[in-house]
Amino acid sequence: MAAAPAAAGSGAGRGRRSAATVAAWGGWGGRPRPSNILLQLRQGQLTGRGLVRAVQFTETFLTERDKQSKWSGIPQLLLKLHATSHLHSDFAECQNILKEISPLLSMEAMAFVTEERKLTQETTYPNTYIFDLFGGVDLLVEILMRPTISIRGQKLKISDEMSKDCLSILYNTCVCTEGVTKRLAEKNDFVIFLFTLMTSKKTFLQTATLIEDILGVKKEMIRLDEVPNLSSLVSNFDQQQLANFCRILAVTISEMDTGNDDKHTLLAKNAQQKKSLSLGPSAAEINQASLVFPPPGASEENGLPHTSARTQLPQSMKIMHEIMYKLEVLYVLCVLLMGRQRNQVHRMIAEFKLIPGLNNLFDKLIWRKHSASALVLHGHNQNCDCSPDITLKIQFLRLLQSFSDHHENKYLLLNNQELNELSAISLKANIPEVEAVLNTDRSLVCDGKRGLLTRLLQVMKKEPAESSFRFWQARAVESFLRGTTSYADQMFLLKRGLLEHILYCIVDSECKSRDVLQSYFDLLGELMKFNVDAFKRFNKYINTDAKFQVFLKQINSSLVDSNMLVRCVTLSLDRFENQVDMKVAEVLSECRLLAYISQVPTQMSFLFRLINIIHVQTLTQENVSCLNTSLVILMLARRKERLPLYLRLLQRMEHSKKYPGFLLNNFHNLLRFWQQHYLHKDKDSTCLENSSCISFSYWKETVSILLNPDRQSPSALVSYIEEPYMDIDRDFTEE
Repeated sequence: MAAAPAAAGSGAGRGRRSAATVAAWGGWGGRPRPSNILLQLRQGQLTGRGLVRAVQFTETFLTERDKQSKWSGIPQLLLKLHATSHLHSDFAECQNILKEISPLLSMEAMAFVTEERKLTQETTYPNTYIFDLFGGVDLLVEILMRPTISIRGQKLKISDEMSKDCLSILYNTCVCTEGVTKRLAEKNDFVIFLFTLMTSKKTFLQTATLIEDILGVKKEMIRLDEVPNLSSLVSNFDQQQLANFCRILAVTISEMDTGNDDKHTLLAKNAQQKKSLSLGPSAAEINQASLVFPPPGASEENGLPHTSARTQLPQSMKIMHEIMYKLEVLYVLCVLLMGRQRNQVHRMIAEFKLIPGLNNLFDKLIWRKHSASALVLHGHNQNCDCSPDITLKIQFLRLLQSFSDHHENKYLLLNNQELNELSAISLKANIPEVEAVLNTDRSLVCDGKRGLLTRLLQVMKKEPAESSFRFWQARAVESFLRGTTSYADQMFLLKRGLLEHILYCIVDSECKSRDVLQSYFDLLGELMKFNVDAFKRFNKYINTDAKFQVFLKQINSSLVDSNMLVRCVTLSLDRFENQVDMKVAEVLSECRLLAYISQVPTQMSFLFRLINIIHVQTLTQENVSCLNTSLVILMLARRKERLPLYLRLLQRMEHSKKYPGFLLNNFHNLLRFWQQHYLHKDKDSTCLENSSCISFSYWKETVSILLNPDRQSPSALVSYIEEPYMDIDRDFTEE
């Protein structure tokens, strides 16, 4: 236990000294040892025993010691602060002492954050360090939390001004002294209490800043449903407060990163999902739900449903002047759109017209032209990916991607005239109009001459070749096409020159960025899939052998990047070959790309390389598409009763490479993993079915046939692996 505190004041030194104090003096009657005191205080801070606070020393002792060590009188001020902050004090003198302490720490914090960390020669230890070492941090936490204590049924109160001073001092100490933020993060009741201080505009900014720092180092995320009256708290924020609060929400609703690279593999993700199922939803998932649904007992009048942050999110973006706040709002929306409450968030975003709001802001805020004085971070330039303007654009594109991906609300990105154009395309092609277009609430779509999707296409085509936006722009447009293939959606984009733009970037500009190439190949695949008009346009643009060879070179340079296009062309070829139509026949006879893919040696070359570049231990969300593309090639071969031929050719290719069994053993393990991964994930299986137009049952049957253990089966992989090279039962966890 800590030593009993000595009485503060001028006569405090006449009583008995604690054993710890005696030790600090070097024994009875000795002189104070300069290093001994701080060492013991540090030890006490770590163990909770011995010397832990200024109140355990006499004022005389502290004053004498301060003359030698230049502590700026901080220990003595803490002694007085303790004496004037007890439960029955009026706190007036307490606030005066805080005013004395605050400037001693604020100048130090300012120097620290501006990297001018030059301590004056006469100061051995920083003021913030001394403040913390003598118990200042714990004392301020106690003072701030006094309102949680009741005396005779009445809650204690302290002024907003005093709370503001305490928060500022705590923040400055966190900035300068290592370990303080982590210690505060361990005080869960204090972290939850801090949220209540955001009800006052006077203390809001200091509180929000401190909470953000604390949550950034907290090992276990807090639960928002534990914050008292969260609903009414948020509903009373003005627009700028709400934007600031989004910086905190961004931390609370994001899954905590363990920093382990292995988490990116599907093996590790599957293991984590199994663990999560046994543990229940994570704190981040619970917090997302708390934002979307008001907590039990929340008043409809004061809660989220009516006044609410929900109505203020679009409005706040119109009036915020600080770009980083806009960024946090977009980030929070992105996370919510990817969470378990996605459908509810979609409904809210649609209802409160966020998309038309973003469309109106597009030119003057999101993609506005910047002057030479545009905001940039220290040490960076306007074109740097770290620039706030660039980060805002990327976050905006990520929001569009999350909003459009496999959701019928994607048509809100169009205006009424553009929706009519989709209907006209379907009518002209004599195909049923897309049901989601018919169901779109016209009062919620974009207004003005152009919708948000069209605006995005315009800036995409003007983007410089080296721009970092190209990847995200392509991803956002591709998400509009994902899911069940829509001819009308494809034609809408083809009419606006998107295919020619993509081919120019791939072939004529000979793009070198792997990320950009992957996004363009994925987009091109979705744009051309099953679309005869798209293949005609492709053949018109790629009108020489030289251009076609450049295109093939880009495809073959990295199949991980281009395999989705290979898959879409392979699927399209199969459909076209089964159609009786003059227009289709013409395309089949003229298109270089279709002719190239139709050759069995070409398909076998792709198949061999697709299987060879992936292994179970290295499968990720990015490269698992290679496995599914190889399966598409084999499923189509099975339809034509050519599956044994393809397997036999793979066996021959293995032998020609002097590695018999290597490829087919690997493929066998990959297919075993495929069964584990996809047979328990409804969303993934639905995506496979929708994107390929092949029933998921046919996917499962084909995998089962390939994994048949009967060596007499002509369609089983084991039939083509010679006994000495058989290695099909390896544990997935083995390296």
